Amino acid sequence: MSGPYVVRGSVSLPEAELMWRFSRSSGPGGQHVNTTDTQVELRFDLARTEALPPVWKERALERLAARLVDGVLTVRASEHRSQMRNREAAAVRLAALLAEATAPPPRPRKPTRIPRGINERRLREKKRRSETKRGRTGRDWS
Repeated sequence: MSGPYVVRGSVSLPEAELMWRFSRSSGPGGQHVNTTDTQVELRFDLARTEALPPVWKERALERLAARLVDGVLTVRASEHRSQMRNREAAAVRLAALLAEATAPPPRPRKPTRIPRGINERRLREKKRRSETKRGRTGRDWS
């Protein structure tokens, strides 16, 4: 198991703040699956953590509000047959989730105007097209 998981830059999740829970996993594995606790549930108390800077913590609490239960973020992993690989997967997923949630907001879009020439060209083309179509109808050639 590798040590602290880096969220972004020099900020990482300390092992002491991660709460692990293990249970039996469904899926392939035969008799092995009935005897070992391979499913991993990783819980991280986002509301009480001191590992994240206050600004990041606020952003994460706001953006992950739908996923939090009493300020605790939970990630499950059961895709691998070994508990160790599931632990790695859950920790990496948690770090990625926090990295995305703590990212700074995108810069606001600067509104731009459509150049007058483009608008005039579009209107000229529309008029030419309508003339072409008008020329095709309403005439009796007999």
